[in-house]
Amino acid sequence: MKQLVHFLFFASILFSCKSETEQIPLGQMTPQIKDTIVSKPKDTLNLNKDKVLGRINYRNDSTFSKVRREYSNKTIYLQKEVYGAFLNMVEAAEKDNVNLKIISGTRNFYEQKAIWERKWEKYKDLDSITRTLNILEYSSMPGSSRHHWGTEIDLNSLNNLYFNSGKGLKEYNWLQSHANTFGFYQVYTDKSRGRSGYQLEKWHWSYLPLASKYLAYYNANISYKDLTGFNGSEMASQLQIIEDYVNGISKKAINYN
Repeated sequence: MKQLVHFLFFASILFSCKSETEQIPLGQMTPQIKDTIVSKPKDTLNLNKDKVLGRINYRNDSTFSKVRREYSNKTIYLQKEVYGAFLNMVEAAEKDNVNLKIISGTRNFYEQKAIWERKWEKYKDLDSITRTLNILEYSSMPGSSRHHWGTEIDLNSLNNLYFNSGKGLKEYNWLQSHANTFGFYQVYTDKSRGRSGYQLEKWHWSYLPLASKYLAYYNANISYKDLTGFNGSEMASQLQIIEDYVNGISKKAINYN
């Protein structure tokens, strides 16, 4: 009988401790209790070919958020994690009297195709290689753009000269000094050190905590047979779009993680 009483006594103590722990708000928990109860977030990207090739409808995707109008000049969507990091960066920038506005965010395959084929028609009088290379200075082939991933933002201007003086220079200097803290990196840097692919883009900033995962999946699973469905797609392998453009990013981005 004594053994049963002892068992019930200790069981009631354990149950009481468990109940009290569950009722403690997370913010008031000690680190030890919090680590025990709060599991690490799982990777919910669930990457597949359609996602990295941009064959998605991000407007109906619960992992994407619409950017508030005060931070964009048109309707723009980003992955929620990316948008949250951007808002944190905006708050810090505003304290230094720097204003950041997104002028381009997520573009799916079909939106990229519209851009590509408009330029394809523009250069119709050129031979195929020159025609393609002209477009590739600043525009990606559909299926090869980082903007498909919802991890990329173009900020304030699409003209490098804007960032060379005055207000633009102040904004660019601030981004160079602080953007990495929030996960954003300039991936299309100066090409003088041997970077391949697209020209310098001072406006393009990539959220590498997610973008690096997309790139790793892309390199492991995408081949040239996947880059189809648009005018000029036959040039992808000849111009090594995956090797020189998809992977033509800054050393910081290559070495991230």
